Amino acid sequence: MNVLVLATFLFTYAGMAVGRLPGLRIDRAGIALIAVAILLAGGAIDTGFLARAVDAPTLVLLFGLMVVSAQFAHSGFYAACADRIVRSPLSPRGLLAVTVAVSGGLSAILVNDIVVFAMTPLLVVGLRQRRLDPRPFLLGLAAASNVGSAATVIGNPQNILLGQLGDLGFWRFVGVCGVPAVLSLVVVYAVIAWLWRAALQAGAGVPEPGAAPAIDRWQVTKALLATTAVIVLLSTPVPREVGVLAIAALLLASRHTSSRAMLAAVDWPLLLLFACLFTVTAAMADTGLVAGALAWLEDAGYAPTRLGVIAPMALLMSNTIGNVPAVVMLTALWPDLSTGALYALALLSTLAGNFLIVGSIANLIVAERAQAAGVRLSFADFARAGMPITVVTMVLGVGWLAATGVLPL
Repeated sequence: MNVLVLATFLFTYAGMAVGRLPGLRIDRAGIALIAVAILLAGGAIDTGFLARAVDAPTLVLLFGLMVVSAQFAHSGFYAACADRIVRSPLSPRGLLAVTVAVSGGLSAILVNDIVVFAMTPLLVVGLRQRRLDPRPFLLGLAAASNVGSAATVIGNPQNILLGQLGDLGFWRFVGVCGVPAVLSLVVVYAVIAWLWRAALQAGAGVPEPGAAPAIDRWQVTKALLATTAVIVLLSTPVPREVGVLAIAALLLASRHTSSRAMLAAVDWPLLLLFACLFTVTAAMADTGLVAGALAWLEDAGYAPTRLGVIAPMALLMSNTIGNVPAVVMLTALWPDLSTGALYALALLSTLAGNFLIVGSIANLIVAERAQAAGVRLSFADFARAGMPITVVTMVLGVGWLAATGVLPL
């Protein structure tokens, strides 16, 4: 049975690296679901194991935060933000700066995947109307959403997981990761502005006149109140998943937006991916096959307890299997990571997600949404900007964590 679990584990994370099965239209969530089905059908696990392996509080918290972010989307808030950017009379460089600032700021307090999902096609349409190449702006949107989300414990799925595991407080997290995240936004702008300077020097067309997108101010107010309540809740002893779910339930009780429409905006494939990866990695950990390898790594000084190990590990794993699967696997195999290691893993795995297009789900969302809107962002486009951004920001991150005593080098 151990052979089946090992083979399924390798199949799962190879699928995370490739992103799909050859000849089939199946993504990472589908691959992970197939892996769980194999383990169940082969008798390696049962449904009781599923209940024990899945970290339900993390999934409930992530779901609740997605509902809060969906409230912003249905209020017209994201559409209004994108419209304000593209209709601004600023120069192309100014538009890039605003795009980076807005994307990074929103992603710090809302789940970044929903932010880029909503804003990508709106930016494409508006920038084309101004006769600007949308690619540098979309790269700025993706990269800024990643580094901005690194600032808080609710900015992205991997931070949410690590925050749950280590009971990391909101404001303490901001104190540890906020400064390098803000500095990284400056790096994102500087690198893209330099690499795409020819496109950004081209004269921008005059913003086309037209009515601004409809925005429901009451619904925006509800979303802002809900976000404030979430931040306050994270500073109290109330179980965060229970409180956030209660806030989400109140948002679903609306006279203006149907609960079905709100729930449709939840990233169900991401929740499924989390649940399946929890199961596969727990099954692998239970075999005992990895215990010897982990003991050898620890004896050799390669356990994720130092920045000199976590940084290259985060960079390699985030850009092969993706930063969300990487964090799920590492925390399952090393369940007793120190608080400092959890902060370092949150910050560095998020920054590492900018290196290649496969490094984060936000990158893939921007590429797919841009493709649907008629703009192709190639692997080379992402790598050209993402590699220098990642190298510089990770050096900043490691330097900050070491200088502040969060974790030794």
